[in-house]
Amino acid sequence: MATATQEQHTATATGWGGHSMSAPLRRVIVRQPATPQSDSQWRDFAYEHPIDVAVTVAEHAALRQLLAEAGVEVIAAGPDPDGLLDAMFAFDSSIMSDAGAVILRSGKDLRLPEADTAIQTYEDLGIPIAGRITAPGTVDGGDTLWIDPQTLAVGRSYRTNDEGIAQLRAILEPQGVAVLTVDLPHWRGPGECLHLMSFISPVAEKLAVVHLPMMPVPFVRELQARGWEFIEIPEEEFLTHGCNVLALGPRKVLVCDGSPVTRDRLAAAGCEVLVYTGDELSHNRAGGPTCLTRPILRDMDGAA
Repeated sequence: MATATQEQHTATATGWGGHSMSAPLRRVIVRQPATPQSDSQWRDFAYEHPIDVAVTVAEHAALRQLLAEAGVEVIAAGPDPDGLLDAMFAFDSSIMSDAGAVILRSGKDLRLPEADTAIQTYEDLGIPIAGRITAPGTVDGGDTLWIDPQTLAVGRSYRTNDEGIAQLRAILEPQGVAVLTVDLPHWRGPGECLHLMSFISPVAEKLAVVHLPMMPVPFVRELQARGWEFIEIPEEEFLTHGCNVLALGPRKVLVCDGSPVTRDRLAAAGCEVLVYTGDELSHNRAGGPTCLTRPILRDMDGAA
């Protein structure tokens, strides 16, 4: 198995931590795309069409370069073993806490091996493991979202179950972190992925891009009670990753190409918007910039 390589080096006081979705991003893991085991394997993962390997590799390299140019230390893990096609969605196999990484267990059987690849990467980097979700628990990283440094929202979905949420709560409680459970809608059922972060992405402290029609009413009210404000996307841009926005810092965001109305609304809200091309990385595989990255160090001193 290939080890992680650092494509840009920056001085960091610590190598991990930061209970935030929008504080300045200092260090991130990306996983280089795995090679398909067959020309038809894309169907097993419910992609839109056959994979163009060369385009995938080129788009991923360009994404890494864009992140590096934005001042982020990029750690390129992999490539992963042949056939682990979803492993490049590095956000889902772990979350980062101030005590170290928490290794998750996917609710999608094809993704279960990704936990071991994540552990190997953290071992390569010398980052401790704070805990691990075990069977029958399931948690996908896409169902986790920091509301504030002491509160992690976790979506109860087809990918994340009650047992997984209970285990995650037990792991984080010693750090003074409360877990808020958010019930997700059925949408198109278990055959397609709907995560908590499918319809919300923080872009600054108490400011998020949202697809409001998908959001559970109790969660909307909870966020509003905490002082959050929303940038709403249009209905037609939900499937083009309008809600999938990676904050590189407060009001500095990375988005996939497409979703022009959302990009205009982000700019109107005072956001600097960086754009990457994701024909194969994102549009074919239904995963945007948050999915493709695992932030492991955010600068909480610059969170405001």
